[in-house]
Amino acid sequence: MTENKDMKKDEISINQEKCLSLLTISEKIRYVGIINKFGRTITGKLKNGIRPILTPEQARDERYIESTRQQLRKSLEASIGKSIYTIEKNENVTFLLIPYRIKDFFYYITMEKNTTLNEISDIINKITEKSG
Repeated sequence: MTENKDMKKDEISINQEKCLSLLTISEKIRYVGIINKFGRTITGKLKNGIRPILTPEQARDERYIESTRQQLRKSLEASIGKSIYTIEKNENVTFLLIPYRIKDFFYYITMEKNTTLNEISDIINKITEKSG
C-alpha cells in the first residue's frame, strides 16, 4: 500500500513540475493545469502575482464543460481525427486545451486576453516540444 502511495506522490510531483515548467514558456500564460476527462484538476499552477478571474466554483464548472466537450467529440474522431488543441478567445481571457499524450488528461491553460494567434501558436509548439 505504501508503494502505491509513493507512486502517486511521485506522479503528483512530476505533474506539478510539468505545470511549473510550462508556466515559463510565455509571459502571456496565467495558469497551467492538468485535468482528467471529467474536468477534475490533477494539478495546476497559477503564475505568481496573477489574480484568478474565476471563482473556484466557476473554474470547476469551466473545466467540466471543456472536458465534457472533448469527450463528446471523441465519437467524431473516426471522421475528423483526434483533437490536437482547442482555443477559446473571450473578452477577458483566452483558454487553451491540449490533450496530454499519456492517459486521458488535458493541459488546461489560460492566457492573457491580448495574446495574439501567433503567440498562441508559439505556445502550442513549445508545449508540444516539452511534453514529447
